[in-house]
Amino acid sequence: MTAITIRPEAPGDEGTIHAITEQAFRPMPFSNGSEPGIIDQLREDGDLTLSLVAEDAAQIVGHIAFSPVTIADGATDWYGLGPVAVRPELQRQDIGGRLIRRGIADMRELGAKGIVLLGSTDYYPRFGFKHEPQLTYAGGPAEFFQCLLLAGDLPKGEVKFSPAFG
Repeated sequence: MTAITIRPEAPGDEGTIHAITEQAFRPMPFSNGSEPGIIDQLREDGDLTLSLVAEDAAQIVGHIAFSPVTIADGATDWYGLGPVAVRPELQRQDIGGRLIRRGIADMRELGAKGIVLLGSTDYYPRFGFKHEPQLTYAGGPAEFFQCLLLAGDLPKGEVKFSPAFG
């Protein structure tokens, strides 16, 4: 495997990010195909708090997005992770893992108190994510809604993602 560099999204990366996200989610049985449009809308709405790309020497090979969430108890500085995508032919080489670890570190530096996501209970716990019943999300099965506390106390209540998520 070639060396991978992770950097913030730059102007001109948008089309490649859209294409990678579409390719990565197309075969996923849980996907309705909305993921590329979500990233585009987050960007358009000014809700793309952190957008990182992974690239090899020739091209962008992966992407991760973080956007603000609201929590019923009024907690602030909480963010949603996702979508995260890697070119299908390069999956299972820890590129997604590297994007997630770098994203968590960058969000911590930005002052985030926590991160939530809806995702695999087999994959995300390795990064410290876990299901906490006091945080709820109406948009998916409860066991797949997970959080990572970065600072302070765990908030309580229903979480809502940015409007781009529908």
